[in-house]
Amino acid sequence: MKNFIKLFILFLIGGLMYSLIEIIFRGYTHPSMFVLGGIMFAEIGLINEIFKRNTGLLFQGIAGAVIITVSEFISGLILNIWLGLNVWDYSGMPLNLLGQISLPYSVMWIFLAMGAVIVDDLLRHWLFDEKMPKYRFFQKTLDKK
Repeated sequence: MKNFIKLFILFLIGGLMYSLIEIIFRGYTHPSMFVLGGIMFAEIGLINEIFKRNTGLLFQGIAGAVIITVSEFISGLILNIWLGLNVWDYSGMPLNLLGQISLPYSVMWIFLAMGAVIVDDLLRHWLFDEKMPKYRFFQKTLDKK
């Protein structure tokens, strides 16, 4: 139950942050983006649970970008194509797939995911008293203090 509450809190914070990022860069958001952002933030936060705790920030960013791209594609198929909500459309972007994902954005997600990893670790440290790691680009080590 404790882990569920922790993930739920991170989901809420992630959904809020993703919605705010959309509002800042696009000028608007859609309620579904709160849900999608929360799910992706929680998933990215679990990278440390799946892989070794000392996994480098670059690898975590790439893994996070894969999570974001796959989540965006699946939700785009449902929201935009199946339900016709037209929440986003990358069809004008180069190297896009059905207008739901594009390679330039997938590369950009690496940097967003690296930031999400750090924010997740900060939140886990501040809210749940977890150890705060020291970051390296290729390898991350835990602070032994």
